[in-house]
Amino acid sequence: MKIIVLASGSKGNSTYIEYNNTKILIDIGISCLSLEKKLREFGVSCNELDAVLITHTHTDHIGGLKTFSKKYDVPIYMTEIMLNDIDYTIKSIEYIYESILFIKDLSVKVIKTSHDVDDSNAYIIKGDKEVVYITDTGYINRKYYRTLLNKEVYIFESNHDVELLMNSKYPYHVKTRILGDRGHLSNKDSAYYLSKLVGNSTKYVVLAHLSEENNTDELALSALNNSLSKENKNVEHIEIAHQKESICIEV
Repeated sequence: MKIIVLASGSKGNSTYIEYNNTKILIDIGISCLSLEKKLREFGVSCNELDAVLITHTHTDHIGGLKTFSKKYDVPIYMTEIMLNDIDYTIKSIEYIYESILFIKDLSVKVIKTSHDVDDSNAYIIKGDKEVVYITDTGYINRKYYRTLLNKEVYIFESNHDVELLMNSKYPYHVKTRILGDRGHLSNKDSAYYLSKLVGNSTKYVVLAHLSEENNTDELALSALNNSLSKENKNVEHIEIAHQKESICIEV
């Protein structure tokens, strides 16, 4: 199973997952041109994709979707509520009605997240291994804990350091939005959840969607390592996803 975090951050997000002959994307928050270029670097063409899963309709997750949908006849998976937030036509739409999807060799569990949009999802992608993809949420509902336990790969939001955020130049209402239940996971929140969820099967954690203004790699890593240490847990590979550099993982 191959996972490539093509871009991650407030300026655009997209992740590629390949298993056997199945190739999917999660989000197209970068331009279609950038997506084509990044995928070509790994020997993949957009017209080879079997599906695109959309987490939510903020621009940093669908910024390239309009052009992509015009150029490629690839099924776009989203909820009807998400589609209602889009003011253009999606050529090939597949509505998400169920809590589990099947896309060729992959199964996809749908996890509802809490963000300041009308609807938002996280996903668990399963081939021979399982990948958890969670960003853009203020919290994770306890009812999903068991479903999320002990997966091989976690791509997980670690958006901000609370102190940096509170001392930033952001307006107060923006700070409270980010910190709220419909905002983003802080380093502390992310580290707490991951320390409870990772297990013996976990090989990789990728900390994602870091704020360029209100976080640093060092602060995010320190928070996670401290929380893992308290739980007497260890993860062999911990990576930080960035806006411009891709991360490629094979499990």
